[in-house]
Amino acid sequence: MTGARPGPLAGIRVLEVGHILAGPFGGMLLADLGADVIKIEPIEGDLSRQVGSQFVGGHNVYFASINRSKRSVHIDLATAEGQAELGALAVTAHALLVNLRPSTIRKLGLDYESLRRFNPKIVCVALTGYGLDGPAAEWPAFDYVIQAITGVAASTGEPDGPPTLAGYSAIDNSAGIMAALGLVAKVLEGKGGQVDVSLFDTMLSQLNYKAAAYLNGGGAPARQRLGAHNFYVPAQLFETASGYLALFVTRDDSWRRLCEAIDRKEWADDPRFATMHARFAHRAELLEALAARLEEAPAAEWEERLRPLGIPAGAVRELGDALDGELVRSRDMVVTIETAEGPLRVMGSPIRFDGARPEYRAPPRLHEHTKDVLGQCIPEQVTRRS
Repeated sequence: MTGARPGPLAGIRVLEVGHILAGPFGGMLLADLGADVIKIEPIEGDLSRQVGSQFVGGHNVYFASINRSKRSVHIDLATAEGQAELGALAVTAHALLVNLRPSTIRKLGLDYESLRRFNPKIVCVALTGYGLDGPAAEWPAFDYVIQAITGVAASTGEPDGPPTLAGYSAIDNSAGIMAALGLVAKVLEGKGGQVDVSLFDTMLSQLNYKAAAYLNGGGAPARQRLGAHNFYVPAQLFETASGYLALFVTRDDSWRRLCEAIDRKEWADDPRFATMHARFAHRAELLEALAARLEEAPAAEWEERLRPLGIPAGAVRELGDALDGELVRSRDMVVTIETAEGPLRVMGSPIRFDGARPEYRAPPRLHEHTKDVLGQCIPEQVTRRS
């Protein structure tokens, strides 16, 4: 890619043992930042290689979306030979990122206690459902299950409707980010050790202000119509003459600008609406009046009118409309990776550095780099294999 140069993690080697989404996403973020991420796969490969039916040549699109720029090796971790290979790689690595159940992590020697004899400075990050230890450590966990048991699903959706799950894997992605952050922090410390990140803890931490309100006597958060914020008013979706509009007003000066923009200047100084707390106290009256006004024009028109005034507003769009839009193009968030079978389009890294762009490389073929990577560490075994 033109303008690409080594990222800030160039020279850092990370071993990844994971599957599906959370761990591999964290590993890809590190690869985007320049780390040499070596993906250790079983003979059948990461399960995500089999998810969905979209392919670009031999590249599974789901797998490609979270595994670009890595190298893939085959190690049978259940064998003595595989454990020797893992140990040899650990000598060369700064960190290991794994997302498996705690019992499997320990059985396969993927924790710090097992690997410290090879490299006392290695950082071992375990990304699990409920933590490495404790009564729930071995419970099976997936994103949707964590949304259910942490109160996220119960607080999402219409007040008179069923609990609702997020439309994407919010917790898996967030946990991958947390794991990458913990890994980098511990590597920077330079001491080696175990890092414990769980989906459950990650989701609870992201409930921050909602959890704090409950813990300090505020009660459980109630669902609001159209995804409304529990305190800020107006901050929700509104139906318009065509489509829906997301509007988020916090400060009183923003409220005054909104009133002027929608030709309702009298609302700006109305004692029911003039302050943040007044708007909260008179939520129903304000939303009824504002909803009626916003229904008089299309969402796109309101968006065009409100944004120049510094009012956070956005028309609801389909994913395809967003990806094909000018804003995505201006941010270079859709990137094209050239492969032998043709171009593969994926989302780019959200992390930018002055004067540099990430180098995006094709996702690895299954076990593509086994001979090259293991040959550097244990040439005798690789020679026997080949």
